[in-house]
Amino acid sequence: MESSSKCKKCRRAGEKLFLKSDRCFTQKCALTRKPYLPGAHGNKKRRRTISEYGIQLNEKQKVKRSYYLREAQFKKYFNIANKKNGITGDVLLQILETRLDNVVFRGGFAGSRSMAKQMVGHGHVMLNGRKVDIPSILVSVGDKISIRKGSEEKVIFKDLKDKLKKFKTPGWMELDKDGMTIEIKRTPQKEDIETIFNMQLITEFYSR
Repeated sequence: MESSSKCKKCRRAGEKLFLKSDRCFTQKCALTRKPYLPGAHGNKKRRRTISEYGIQLNEKQKVKRSYYLREAQFKKYFNIANKKNGITGDVLLQILETRLDNVVFRGGFAGSRSMAKQMVGHGHVMLNGRKVDIPSILVSVGDKISIRKGSEEKVIFKDLKDKLKKFKTPGWMELDKDGMTIEIKRTPQKEDIETIFNMQLITEFYSR
């Protein structure tokens, strides 16, 4: 059921949100097989002309769904970003990228953000040598993230070392593939982040 709902989110958005790990890159991807709206008559529906507000709303929903955030969380991050120096959309993306669950995902420990969220929530992740279970913690330069001793033998970490050998992390973090440790080297910049989002549309949405 959960797997199906993730696919429907991509189909509603009309593009891949990469919510299901490696499956999104294969022919098994639901959007590849069914490139139309979900529902009994989805393949017969034409996408109607969307208003400017609708376009902005859809973009916001895409980001929320990709990072698994509630509206209140997302609005809070936007308000923080809006008060900081810099382009609000870029700062917002920096905040989202430095969430602990996203770092676990970007660092290769998890195949998706939902899996990373579960890993942190179940206490399998260490931050600077201490066990943490709050996925929304924001990491800082110099922080180190690793797998908790005792959790390394769990099924979800099976063959992780082998997977990490081929994994390439973003430039703002460094991965020790043998020690299975991620270190935050600097604040992520826009050019470091491969994104399918138009953050300006989100700024416009909340600025209405």
